[in-house]
Formats: sequence, structure tokens, C-alpha cells
Amino acid sequence: MELRTNKRIILASNSPRRRELLSGLGIDYEVRVLSGIDESYPPGLSGEEIPMFISRRKAEAYSLAPGELLITADTIVWLDGQVLGKPAGREEAIGMLSLLSGRTHQVITGVCLTTTDGQHAFSCVSDVTFARLSDQEIAYYVDHYRPYDKAGAYGIQEWIGYIGVTALSGSYFNVMGLPIQRLYTELKKLSVI
Repeated sequence: MELRTNKRIILASNSPRRRELLSGLGIDYEVRVLSGIDESYPPGLSGEEIPMFISRRKAEAYSLAPGELLITADTIVWLDGQVLGKPAGREEAIGMLSLLSGRTHQVITGVCLTTTDGQHAFSCVSDVTFARLSDQEIAYYVDHYRPYDKAGAYGIQEWIGYIGVTALSGSYFNVMGLPIQRLYTELKKLSVI
């Protein structure tokens, strides 16, 4: 079944996880990705403000035609007032997972829905608790899954999530990178679906 929409939906993301989640809604969409978008943010932003700022900045890089709706998103891992972004390499990934081990952190996604008429943005926060992970478990995960394209150096849907996540409060799909239930609700509110 395919749900009907009154807009041409465009997903601005290279993430296979975001594509998988949006496909699961049963709506028709296309992927449009621009390279080189600045994903920096001003100092002084914290928590939810950061991915909201970045998702809006991503949207500003696109030109839209009437009848199009652009979905941009950004996900961060937030621990002790610090962003854990995508690791630059093996050592940074190991360091991030060592910080997350045995602790609870937040995964925050900012989503921006943009049309030629304006923008509607929202954020979603999930709390994730990890068991204490051994150095061997962390190294195994990093070496076998190479999580360098993932905020916080992990994918909850991968091995580390199976063995490491002891509690989750909030949206599981948000932790994967797109709070799909909330996105569906917002599209309905905007009368797109």
C-alpha cells in the first residue's frame, strides 16, 4: 500500500537508515542530496538546539519548486553537555564508546520540513542506557562494523545495540536517525498525508 500525499516528498539524506525508515511509511519520495553543506553550528548552542540548527541549515541549501516538501534531519549523541558526532577514525570511535559504556546518554534528532511557503521544524529526544562494555567488545564492534558514519560511533540496530543497550526511553527509530512516528504525525498535521 502506498499512502497518498499532496506534496512531492524529497528526502535530503545519504543515510541508508533514514531511507529505510521513510520507505517504511509507504509514501512515495525521492532522494536529493547536495554535497558540501556546512554542518557547523555557533558556539553556545546545546542539546536540542544543535540538530535543529543544522537541519535548518541543510534545508537552506536547497531550491524547491512549488508542491515540493523537503525533509532534512540531523542527529547527535549528547553526553555530559558534549556532542559526540561521527568519529573521524578507529581511535575516536573507541573513545566515544568508552565514554558511553555503563551510562545513559541522549540521542537528539532535529527535523525540518520545508516548502516554498515556509518551514516547520521539530526535535525528538531518546534516552539510551548502555551496559558496561569491555575493551574487547568495543574493539570488536568498531573493527567489524566500522561505525564512522554514525553519531556517537554506534548503530542501535547493529551488534552493539543487541549486546549493549539495557534501556531505552523514547523512540527507537529516533536513535536510528529519524523519529518516523513523529514525522508521520507532523506530516498529517500539515495535511501532507
